[in-house]
Amino acid sequence: MSISQKNDGNIKRKEISKKDMFESVPIPKALATLAIPTIISQLINLVYNMVDAFFIGRTGNSYMMAATTLTLTLFLMTVALANLFGVGGGSLIARLMGKQQTVEAKTVSAFSIYGAIGVALLYSLVIGIFLDPVLIALGASEATIGFARQYTILVIVIGSLPTILSATIAHLLRNVGYAKQASMGLSSGGILNMVLDPLFMFVLLPEGYEVFGAALATLLSNVFSCGYLLYAFKKASETASLSTKLGDARQITKENRKNLFAVGVPSAVLTGLFDVANICVNIIAAAHNDLVLAGMGIVMKVERVPNAINIGICQGMLPIVAYNYASGNRERMKKAINTARSWGLIISAVSIVLFQLFAKPVTGLFLSTSAEDAEAALLTIGFAAVFLRIRCLASPVQLINYHTSYCMQAMGDGKGTMIHAIVRELVFYIPFMFILDAIFGENGLAAALVIGEGCGAMFALWLLRRSLRRQRG
Repeated sequence: MSISQKNDGNIKRKEISKKDMFESVPIPKALATLAIPTIISQLINLVYNMVDAFFIGRTGNSYMMAATTLTLTLFLMTVALANLFGVGGGSLIARLMGKQQTVEAKTVSAFSIYGAIGVALLYSLVIGIFLDPVLIALGASEATIGFARQYTILVIVIGSLPTILSATIAHLLRNVGYAKQASMGLSSGGILNMVLDPLFMFVLLPEGYEVFGAALATLLSNVFSCGYLLYAFKKASETASLSTKLGDARQITKENRKNLFAVGVPSAVLTGLFDVANICVNIIAAAHNDLVLAGMGIVMKVERVPNAINIGICQGMLPIVAYNYASGNRERMKKAINTARSWGLIISAVSIVLFQLFAKPVTGLFLSTSAEDAEAALLTIGFAAVFLRIRCLASPVQLINYHTSYCMQAMGDGKGTMIHAIVRELVFYIPFMFILDAIFGENGLAAALVIGEGCGAMFALWLLRRSLRRQRG
């Protein structure tokens, strides 16, 4: 175990190298070291949208809230595109490090950076050209499309590049052991967003432009975050297996490019299908009325808190599993898998208890009942409280789905990840939405998450066991 010791007077301090973190540090400590900054960055990333929703809720305008719910699906698609090169490239880099192939890892990191820039520009162009048709397809009504248009132009059409590039860089930094730097980059943007939101919404811009102000604050925060992460990435590349050189990107081998997309494409599809599922939720909810849509939108933000923590745990687990899978240390790999799953299930159980007890006050934080149409706001909060008590029951099985997917990505099992994504969303969750909504109404729509994710989790566990058995064979 290569631990360097430095003496400063009578004080003896130990510094753990990145290699030790992957190879020999006890799993709970290693997982905590990588997962805690990642959890923070996940929560701060969630703040980007939740802070917007919170301050928009201060207006008491349910139609503004419904509009930001619609745009959330477009924002989540940037996460899917970032996963294409962030998760695909990051997972491959960790496996290459496990094989001590540092030069190849640098070419993969450079290719991932320029690939992320390319898909971000393409996404911005497509949404910009088809803006209104896209918003209408997502369920925008005459009352909400104007607000949705304001938010989408700034955050998606103009802001996709810094958003996607920031998330990609954070993934790459995390997978070479720089989880703290990744967290600081994303967190700084979230903190800035919290400061700028009320400034633009209620001080600098006139009444009626609150959504525009929230979008402008988010755009500037994402630009700042991207700038910091580019700086951190450049500094880390001096010692880590990272590079921003276009020449290195061109040197990536055909095999590594294939291996990157083998994991990156399924990861992007997984997130993309999750986004498609959210689009279906919005369309079905909007068919009831705008207040049901706004209530569901509030819940989809609140429930992301435990989900963000669990995803952070899984992302912290991924490089440990990938490294030890490549180096052949199966015992350490399995211990990391089991520890991460146990931690996630505890978080899920706690979240269920808290949401059952405090559903109404929690959802009430996102919409003022003392401004504009108080009656509509009260109805919206009523819908949201019921939806939250139902949908929070899905948290443990959602954890199983996230955890299994990240395990398969770490082991380079892109095929298993893709199969899981398709079956989870298209075979189980989305069909259950339409069936249960037709039978039980909006409460059935909320319950579809529990049943769909539960079926997906059972299928996921079967896939993971099959993947582990295949390794032994």
